[in-house]
Amino acid sequence: MKHVLRIMTVALFAATVMAQAKPDFSGRWTIEPEAKTSEPASGPSAARAGDMGSGWGTNPAITQTADRLTVEYTFFARGDMQPPLRFVYTLDGTESKNSVMLGRGIQMQTSKTAWEGDKLIISTTHSFENPANGQPMKSEVKQTLTLASPTQLIVETTRDGVLGGPSTTTKTVYKKS
Repeated sequence: MKHVLRIMTVALFAATVMAQAKPDFSGRWTIEPEAKTSEPASGPSAARAGDMGSGWGTNPAITQTADRLTVEYTFFARGDMQPPLRFVYTLDGTESKNSVMLGRGIQMQTSKTAWEGDKLIISTTHSFENPANGQPMKSEVKQTLTLASPTQLIVETTRDGVLGGPSTTTKTVYKKS
């Protein structure tokens, strides 16, 4: 009886460890253009918005440790002499802040992550100024990362509608290089 009880305890422990293991999104990823789909909200504003995909370009490099996820990708042309954009997200749900210098000065982004099973959700708040009245505004972008296989990453990105526009959702599929 003790032998059976030990085997059951070991099996339960192993199942618990397996259930708690989080996927590792690390790697250099290349977009799969034929697998990319866009599902924008309906209406004329959605058509003008275009497909911004994941927001991480066509070839992001992702590094993951136990406590953080780092995404780096080239945004500027080679002649611009700008470094790749780099975003660091904490994986424990605490706020992480990233800044980006794009045209109108430094833009601050505040992000939080959450695990939903084997999916990582990154919620990022962008602060900006309303061009009509100069008042501060915020917009949220939510990226859901899923490993469909060890070599296929899916990033579903939902962007709030801004200035009365509709929200949009895109799904970008990457293949590990």
